[in-house]
Amino acid sequence: MRVADFYFDLPDELIARYPKTERTASRLLQLNGENGDIFHRTFADVLELIHPGDLMIFNNTRVIPARMFGRKISGGKIEVLVERVLSESRFLAHVRASKAPKEGAGLILGEDKLGEGNGVKALMVGRQGSLFEIEIAEKQTALFDVLQQIGHMPLPPYIDRPDEEADQERYQTVYNKVPGAVAAPTAGLHFDDELLAKLKEKGVNFAFVTLHVGAGTFQPVRVENIEDHVMHAEYVEVPQEVCDAILATKKAGKRVIAVGTTSVRSIESAALAAEEKQAPVLIEPYFSDTSIFIYPGKKFRVVDCLITNFHLPESTLIMLVSAFAGFSHTMNAYKSAVENRYRFFSYGDAMFISKNPNVKGME
Repeated sequence: MRVADFYFDLPDELIARYPKTERTASRLLQLNGENGDIFHRTFADVLELIHPGDLMIFNNTRVIPARMFGRKISGGKIEVLVERVLSESRFLAHVRASKAPKEGAGLILGEDKLGEGNGVKALMVGRQGSLFEIEIAEKQTALFDVLQQIGHMPLPPYIDRPDEEADQERYQTVYNKVPGAVAAPTAGLHFDDELLAKLKEKGVNFAFVTLHVGAGTFQPVRVENIEDHVMHAEYVEVPQEVCDAILATKKAGKRVIAVGTTSVRSIESAALAAEEKQAPVLIEPYFSDTSIFIYPGKKFRVVDCLITNFHLPESTLIMLVSAFAGFSHTMNAYKSAVENRYRFFSYGDAMFISKNPNVKGME
C-alpha cells in the first residue's frame, strides 16, 4: 500500500488545541471492526462496552517536561527536545539551531525560566545519527531535577501553542507512574479516577505496561510504499504479571483491550518475540526496545479491542488502526468523524474498536 492511501482532509478547526475540562466528556466513535458499523457515543459509555472479566492494558509512562530552550556558549539560540534518558545526567536529544552545536560545545539551558546568567550548563558530547548526546555539566545535578526546573511540556507540533501550567498534569494520564516519555499515550487521557473505579467495580481487570513514547511518533513517513518505512525504536517493559493476566483472560474466553497504540505495540512486540523464539506460550515478558511496525496485512496475536484517539493523516498510527479494524472501515470511520465534527489528535476525541460482532452499539 502507498502512504497516500492513508490521507484524509482535515479542517484545521477540528484539531483540538486544548483538552475538554472533564476527561470523560470527550466523544467516542464506536467502530465494529467486523462489519464497519459506526455508533456515536460519549467516552463515559466505555463502561457499557467493556465486560466483566475483560482485561484492559494501559501504558503507565509519565511525560517529562522534555523541551528546553537555551543557547550555545559560543552564541546562537537552541531548542533541545529530550528523546531518551541515558543516565542521571546524560541524554539523547533533538536540537534545533541555526547552526548545529559541534562535539565539545558548551550549552546554557533554561535561562527563559531561571533568568539571564542563571541557566544550567551542559555539554554536547557526541552524535548518534540525527540525535545529539548531551550531558549536564554541573556535578550532582540530575537530569530529571533539571527538567522540573527549566523544562517545558513537549506538546505535539500540531497543537501549535506554548505549553501552559495546566498542561503539566492534563497532558498526563491519571495512572502515570514511570517518567520517561516525551509524548503522552493519549488514549489514556480520557480516563479519570471515577471511571476507572467504576470499571473495577464492574469486574474489569487492569494491567500496566511501560512504553516511553518518543518524538519519533510525530515524524512523517517519508517513503511512498509503506513497506519501505523504518520505524523509530522505543523502550518497552511487559512484566510477567501482565503476561499472566493476558493468558488467564484468553483462557477464560474474555477480551484483551489495549488502551492506545502504545499498549498495542508493547504487548504485540512481546507476543511476536515469544513466537519467534518458539515459546510454548502466547506471550512472555519483554524488556527491550521495539521498532514494530503494524500496518494492513500484519497479524495481531493478542489484542481483541482497541481504544485510541484520531491520528494524523498518512501516519504510522492510522496504519496500525487500519491493520486492526480494516482499511476501508477505518477510513470510513475517519470520514464520519470529520463529517460529525469530532475533535482530532492528542487532546481530541476517541474511538472504541471491537473485532467482536456481538458487541452491540447505541444510536
